[in-house]
Amino acid sequence: MAEKFNHVTFTKNFLKNATRIKNPDEMLADAKSDGLEKTLGVWDLIILGVGAIIGSGIFAVVGIAAAGAADGSTLGAGPALIVSMIIAAVACVFSALCYSEFATMIPVAGGAYTYTFATLGEFAAWMVGWVLMLEYAIGFIAVACAWSNHFVQFMQGFSNVLPAWLSNPPVWLTNDVFTVGKLVSENPDIHVPMFLGIPICINLPAIIIVLLMTAILVKGTKDSAKMAGLMVFIKMAVIALFVIAGAFYVRPENWAPFAPNGVEGIFAGAFLIFFAYIGFDAIATAAEECKNPQKDLPIGIIGSLIVTTIVYVLVALVLTGMIKTSGSVPLDFLKAPMAYCMTIAKQNWAAGLISIGSLAGLTSVLLVMEMAATRILFAMSRDHFISQRFQKIHPVFKTPVLLTWTVGILAVVGILTLNLNVAAELCNYGTFTSFIIVCVAVLILRHTDPNRQRPFKVPFSPITPLLGILCCGGLMVYKSLQAGSSALLFPVWLGIGAIIYILYGFIRNRDNENKIHRNLIHGNSENEL
Repeated sequence: MAEKFNHVTFTKNFLKNATRIKNPDEMLADAKSDGLEKTLGVWDLIILGVGAIIGSGIFAVVGIAAAGAADGSTLGAGPALIVSMIIAAVACVFSALCYSEFATMIPVAGGAYTYTFATLGEFAAWMVGWVLMLEYAIGFIAVACAWSNHFVQFMQGFSNVLPAWLSNPPVWLTNDVFTVGKLVSENPDIHVPMFLGIPICINLPAIIIVLLMTAILVKGTKDSAKMAGLMVFIKMAVIALFVIAGAFYVRPENWAPFAPNGVEGIFAGAFLIFFAYIGFDAIATAAEECKNPQKDLPIGIIGSLIVTTIVYVLVALVLTGMIKTSGSVPLDFLKAPMAYCMTIAKQNWAAGLISIGSLAGLTSVLLVMEMAATRILFAMSRDHFISQRFQKIHPVFKTPVLLTWTVGILAVVGILTLNLNVAAELCNYGTFTSFIIVCVAVLILRHTDPNRQRPFKVPFSPITPLLGILCCGGLMVYKSLQAGSSALLFPVWLGIGAIIYILYGFIRNRDNENKIHRNLIHGNSENEL
């Protein structure tokens, strides 16, 4: 029988409830009774994983990782970038193995949030869910704005064909208010319409792509996987084009010196490239929609990491062979390295196709990130942290339609109001935190529930989870020691989450327990009569 709860106090009763875990069997029962439709196979999972991982990282970050930042704040790895990529991949594998064990053992929606509830309790689960919203929801907004930037650059290439309003739209129609404010300060001649003294800035391409992705997700996870598959095919074809065509312009002398900045440059490159691997954890959030999670989820998670590592290494070899990265490089190389290399090779047609590939890459990332955000919120709604209205499944599409549109609309609001540079930095902390928590949770459940069936077991435990904790924790500390406001804002974000739990989430869960308590008493009374 559910325990009767009276009011919120910082007493033994409060601590007891805040640390209450949810049994994995209960999670599986909830998923079976009102779960999502199982439509995903192993190839769908790999496509979703590759779709989430291969995005702006390979089309932009790889240039900075190879040659260093333009302001000198980050050292470049040079041709040793391939070593940096392998180090980053190994760091991800430790966490990926832990995700695989949980995903096969508790194949329900929610990912790291669900695994935390099964091991660390209610409060920790809420906080992880809060952090994941930082990673996925705000990350989704940031990627949408990056998509808008790439789209505007792509359309500028047709300035001789398309009308000016389409090829070169006003800045206030393609940027957020913070970016426009900076542009106006640099160039006072830029005109921005005002309303009551407030500048009107609408990032229209970002809003349109968000609404389009939301509509696709509402239609069903299988259709979303097909869409992601198309985007993955396009960007993989473009990357293959770059590797094959660029190989004819590789000069081996560009690979010397191999590591111009030594070990420090290699690890600086690994730190940057680590973010190009983020996304495999999104597969775990879709575990409830997997046809055969015990077999397919580990293959999907590890398989997507293997595929992307091979792709990244091939790109790095060709990229550093086409241009010497041990010295100074043009700014255009840092912004779009693959396209720039094709341009200096006088293959402008290939540079144009690479721009299309970058748009496809960002589109697939958007699709998977929004799907992950909705699945985490779906699990939190099931646990009464947010309204159960979001549990409503569309009768035809079998998707959480209200929740999906809510995430889409909130993303549009975020595009109009957020300072996206700071928000994007905060996402990194959310990722590191979720990876560390999952590694810790594996160790805890191995101790508290050693007899539970584990279709996939993390090899060499506890060494593997501990290495995952050390790698992610070390990178998190490294990031925190660098100058920037995000290191200070992340604790603020956690504090806000804790306050919301105390004032809302905790009370809502206790009210639900009281409701179950009353229903059970009422049912027993009727039986006695």
